[in-house]
Amino acid sequence: MARPRRYPADVPDHADAPDHDVPQNGAPGPAADPLGAAADPLGPAVVELLAVLAYGELLAFDRMAADARLAPDLRRRAVLSEMAASEIENFRRLAARLRELGVVPEEAMAPYLAALEQYHEQTEPRDWLEALTKAYVGEGIADDFYREVAAFLGAPDRELVLDVLHDSRYADFAAQEIRSAMAADPKISNRLSIWARRLVGEALSQAQRVAADHDGLAMLIVTGAGDLTAVGALFRRLTTAHTARMAAVGLNN
Repeated sequence: MARPRRYPADVPDHADAPDHDVPQNGAPGPAADPLGAAADPLGPAVVELLAVLAYGELLAFDRMAADARLAPDLRRRAVLSEMAASEIENFRRLAARLRELGVVPEEAMAPYLAALEQYHEQTEPRDWLEALTKAYVGEGIADDFYREVAAFLGAPDRELVLDVLHDSRYADFAAQEIRSAMAADPKISNRLSIWARRLVGEALSQAQRVAADHDGLAMLIVTGAGDLTAVGALFRRLTTAHTARMAAVGLNN
């Protein structure tokens, strides 16, 4: 929203000259800038971030809903279905924000389809425990990343990104299921640890692809962090959090 003009008490003689920012004789004024790019050089980068997050939520809904069918009973199936439902609600909120910024959500998300879909195609779980590990490890890494980047955003986008991060009770559920399964059969630990490392490798590969293809996201991270040293520290924090997450359920990093 444009700020109101402030005029000095002593109006100069040329004050009656037409204001070029105001349409004259009904002529159209300058085109609107819904992204605020003229005032905020990071505006387009924020749209890119919201778009990739939105498509991630939409795709996670689709995959989680399918993975819920791997559940061994209805109680567990219902929990993963609830997780999927939260993903689609988050997608709706992000899509609504993109529209507020004057962006068509489907067009903004389109550049990220290939990378995110390839991640899910390469990491399709074969059973219930692999589905839970994917939700626990994959969503956990993504949440850590978006939480870090949210600090670089202004309101209301910062609050929106933080709000759509995953509810900790779902991570707690997945962690408890994984721990219980390994307690019942310790041999599962090795299989799930290898699976988790594969998830991380695929996630990093696709993240690098997205960053290479979209300069705005890279600029947002570097500008927000301050310099490349700070960016390195950010990724070390992500690695530390991931290591702690793996250890919490008894998986080897």
